[in-house]
Amino acid sequence: MAVLGAGLLVVGVAAFLPPAPESPPAVASGPAGGSSTLDRAIRMAQTKLTKRDHDPRTWAELGAAYVETARVKADPAYFPKAEVALRKSLAQQPDGNGTALTGMGALANARHDFGAARDWGEKAKAVLPDNAEVYGVLNDAYTQLGDTAAATAALQRMLDLKPGVSSFTRAAYEFEIHGRVDDARKALDRALADAIDPGDIAFCRNLLGELAYDNGDFDAAERHYEAGLLAVPDDGSLRQGKARLAAARGLTEKALAGYQELVSHKPSLGGLQEYALLLKTAGRPELAAQQYALFDEQQRLEAASGATIDLEASTVAADRGKAAQALTFAQSEWSRRRPVFVADALAWALHLNGRDTEALTYADQAASTGWRNATFSYHRGMILARLGRNTEAVAALTEALRINPAFSVVEARAARAALANLRGAG
Repeated sequence: MAVLGAGLLVVGVAAFLPPAPESPPAVASGPAGGSSTLDRAIRMAQTKLTKRDHDPRTWAELGAAYVETARVKADPAYFPKAEVALRKSLAQQPDGNGTALTGMGALANARHDFGAARDWGEKAKAVLPDNAEVYGVLNDAYTQLGDTAAATAALQRMLDLKPGVSSFTRAAYEFEIHGRVDDARKALDRALADAIDPGDIAFCRNLLGELAYDNGDFDAAERHYEAGLLAVPDDGSLRQGKARLAAARGLTEKALAGYQELVSHKPSLGGLQEYALLLKTAGRPELAAQQYALFDEQQRLEAASGATIDLEASTVAADRGKAAQALTFAQSEWSRRRPVFVADALAWALHLNGRDTEALTYADQAASTGWRNATFSYHRGMILARLGRNTEAVAALTEALRINPAFSVVEARAARAALANLRGAG
């Protein structure tokens, strides 16, 4: 792919990637209770280390496997284990240990410490300048820090070195945040075509489902979620996607049942937030309060593991009507990283606190990359309406509903109500 100096991948994926198969290879899920690839990798590393403790490479590989397991299982308890293993590797080999440096960068990204991730990644690059995983760490870190040019450069280098699931899925995100939905879909299709491990297939299917859902294509989203669950039947992200989709289609009881099953087995911050909001909307405030309490507990567990989740906390505080708290969390997150979705969260928190002139500055920044994001458009429209800029507000709210008419069980309804009021006033 060619890269424009301004930091955008400007040539379509299809022009430079080999064509994907017409039908990605089907991969059957393993037997119930079977070992995953990550589980096997961890066991093999542990077995090697029981025989020979001084093995910096194996310690680094074990730490990296723990980081990935934390992501797959949405379990922050693996973060401290990862850090112990990675630091032991670095203690045994302080110089030239690019594998451990890369692992520390991935761990910092997982904990949302993106400044540290950037620093670890740059150290790793000095040791392993031709390693694709290093550039994955750097792409993730620079993306989250809002440095678009550096993120794109890292992604380009990763694609040059190792085109595959990890690089294609990152390319898809790059395209999506710049409003290039078709290119994002093609990149994800290419990633899926390269996916062999069931976990990779489920990961790609979930991203394809989210992309379809976010752009209002609910049938395609459902197909991807179902196909992903054939590969990994207990995948939490896919099950959350199905529950969200049921809510968007007005199947409230089905959605509630899906969320209940999800949080009972694999509670995650996103799942708890969506479940609580749906319960609140469905007129079940006591049950919603229970889910918010579980969110608070999960937040404490994340913090104990070294993770920072102020962005998620700001969103939940806004849902709960705690405007001042939402702003505190959003400002804290903004002090550490400045991607467009944090700009949007800060804009909304400022709006909820009646500071709409300031809010519009951040809403404009959230829109600056061209991301077709219904939530961003809704927030910007409500801020513009409060400022009396009705024509612009109508355009933004209309765009939100055009992108996804059911983007939120609460906000889509609010967008329609606001549009009716604005048009009546016009």
